[in-house]
Amino acid sequence: MWDFIQDEIFGMKWLNRLIGFLLNTCGPDTENKVGGSPQFFIYDTIKILVLLGVLIFVITYIQSYFPPERTKKILGRFHGIGANCIAALLGTVTPFCSCSSIPLFMGFTSAGLPLGVTFSFLISSPMVDLGSLVLLMSIFGWKVAVIYVVVGLLIAVAGGTLIEKLHLEDQVEEFIRNGKRIDTPQNELTKRERLKYAWEQVVGTAKKVLPYVIAGVGIGAFIHNWIPEEWVVRVLGTGNPFGVIIAAICGIPMYADIFGCIPIAEALVEKGAKLGVVLAFMMGVITLSLPSMIMLKKAIKPKLLGIFIAICTVGIILVGYFFNLIQSYII
Repeated sequence: MWDFIQDEIFGMKWLNRLIGFLLNTCGPDTENKVGGSPQFFIYDTIKILVLLGVLIFVITYIQSYFPPERTKKILGRFHGIGANCIAALLGTVTPFCSCSSIPLFMGFTSAGLPLGVTFSFLISSPMVDLGSLVLLMSIFGWKVAVIYVVVGLLIAVAGGTLIEKLHLEDQVEEFIRNGKRIDTPQNELTKRERLKYAWEQVVGTAKKVLPYVIAGVGIGAFIHNWIPEEWVVRVLGTGNPFGVIIAAICGIPMYADIFGCIPIAEALVEKGAKLGVVLAFMMGVITLSLPSMIMLKKAIKPKLLGIFIAICTVGIILVGYFFNLIQSYII
């Protein structure tokens, strides 16, 4: 039953078979490169957009109960590492990319929340949202998805705790530290208004991420059907002990969310890349993308930005090597 749920519901393998049948009926042979590329592209695009719509609707509906004011009050009840854990968990029901998380981070910091707590939120929000759990489950199975989320939360909690211990509050820009505290109560929304709000977010987010989904699926289709397997194995497989480090660094200049990274990750693993290498690349893209670091630089000073990047980079590399070690046991 679980295999059916994972393959046919989350993975939508029935859709892949249907598209392959239709393409073979129309002429292109999906067993070769010419026919395999459109099958991969059509299948992954439809699958990701369907999962995207369902996930955003559910997550946005849940998120409507946790506006920044209410989130601040919830976090304010906890102290120490407990507050970091709650902040990391709240990050899982927030927007899907780092650039979307930064304004919330700035608002929480201005509202007076401890710096370490806000950084636990900032790390977990793009890295381990519910979208990553469902999409990774659809491709790699529930073991990979659950372990990925757990280690991502550990990085968020550890990173936020370390930043808190370093007492770097003076490294936050003046306009953030002296920002107005937002204590205005949030007007209660009706169920109908929440549903309308969730649907509007589905439409708006889909329009925003569609170019990245198409680009990611296009790259994945190219890798899947045209890049020789021995090339991928040589650079990102077992034979290269620095594959994780290379993948993490290569992901930083890019900007995409989990939905654009998944098809690339899927194609690389099928070509022989190590799981840890692929996840390191994916985490580098969604957590440390260059555009998000430029945005974050407006809110914090270079010293704190450098520490944040170092913590995330080390964490991502360690996670990558960890997944390489356990790959044979979970796939």
